[in-house]
Amino acid sequence: MDTLALLKAGQLAGATRLDLACGLTEFPSEIFSLADTLEVLNLSGNALTTLPDDLHRLHKLKVLFCSDNPFTELPACIGQCQALTMVGFKANRIEHVPAAALPPHLRWLILTDNRIEQLPDALGDCRAMQKLMLSGNRLRALPDSLARLENLELLRLSANRLERLPEGLLQLPRLAWLAYAGNPMSEAFSTPHTDGVRGEIAWDRLQLSQRLGEGASGVIQQALLDADQPVAVKLYKGAMTSDGSPLNEMSACIAAGEHAQLIKVLGRLSGHPVGTAGLVMALIDPSFSNLAGPPSLASCTRDVYPADTRFSTESALRLVRGLASVGAHLHERGINHGDFYAHNVLWRESGECLFGDFGGASFYPGDEGEVSRALQRIEVRAFGLLLEEVLQRCDGVDEALWALQRECVQPEVLARPSFVQISQRLM
Repeated sequence: MDTLALLKAGQLAGATRLDLACGLTEFPSEIFSLADTLEVLNLSGNALTTLPDDLHRLHKLKVLFCSDNPFTELPACIGQCQALTMVGFKANRIEHVPAAALPPHLRWLILTDNRIEQLPDALGDCRAMQKLMLSGNRLRALPDSLARLENLELLRLSANRLERLPEGLLQLPRLAWLAYAGNPMSEAFSTPHTDGVRGEIAWDRLQLSQRLGEGASGVIQQALLDADQPVAVKLYKGAMTSDGSPLNEMSACIAAGEHAQLIKVLGRLSGHPVGTAGLVMALIDPSFSNLAGPPSLASCTRDVYPADTRFSTESALRLVRGLASVGAHLHERGINHGDFYAHNVLWRESGECLFGDFGGASFYPGDEGEVSRALQRIEVRAFGLLLEEVLQRCDGVDEALWALQRECVQPEVLARPSFVQISQRLM
């Protein structure tokens, strides 16, 4: 019996989560029978255009997903759900976001890949907001009230119609992860400042084998180059992701050039039978593993580590030195990574590490002006949070490291050290 049938038969009493993807055109009224327990409701992948006005009867509802539906307006009834903290309406047809649709305790809002041209000033009243994902819309500006979101930590603005970064954005005290590529800003914000890897590698030189992994932007497969060189090939999907366009990711990955802590890019793929974009990269030794897992619904912006994760003093220091060094390398080239997270770090217990995933990367002017300095120091906060996570799992930490960590996350953006200064301190 499928989930909808079980719901209608009254066999899901006490459920805290409900996932329904079965071509729904109307909201099943039987969902209200779970009002005293339901916390997560996932209605993604249906044909819904409205939600009931009395949705607030689900008084324990914390998370609502309605991605991949044909909604044209964010339903105003959502704003009456007092316990709701996370709302996801990715890949709909939303053009209008009413002020009334924003719940009072909202922490995480996903409106990626819609048709939104304007957001209400009431957005600034969502003072608990930590994650705001707006890539792939038609925004030309954001409300001035954005400056009131002092708890905002992650912001995705890629692939909109912004001609400049919003006023007040660069002073937000907790912002750490910012993506804005693919907007019609000046060239300094939209094009690589270095040619990076120029070489092209023809598709017919590759023999693909097993799949190594798949992310939001593409699929990675192992391959042989010229019949004898093991490599990894990333084939981009070409669809909009939560971070933005995969082609922006490829551009930044190439422009990043070579560094000991970056996965080496051998060349851009050419001649794919259906024109799929791709990169050919060095194959990573399987002894490397992910430093942490991505944030959960509960942790919102913070990565999730295995409970038994511990670092020796030596490996922790080698790890954070490597990450600070690659941060300095990227920002020297005017690249804001946008996703400086432990879940994008591969490492060994010795502290050796590799940094990847340029899905949230953006370019910025290399003029050392206030904007460029602020953008680097927004990313320094992300490094400081990662440093905190490492130090918390390490015994006998020198107080000087904790002092550096506090400087990296202080609320005054321009008072934070640069990545070069951090690297010098760590040495």
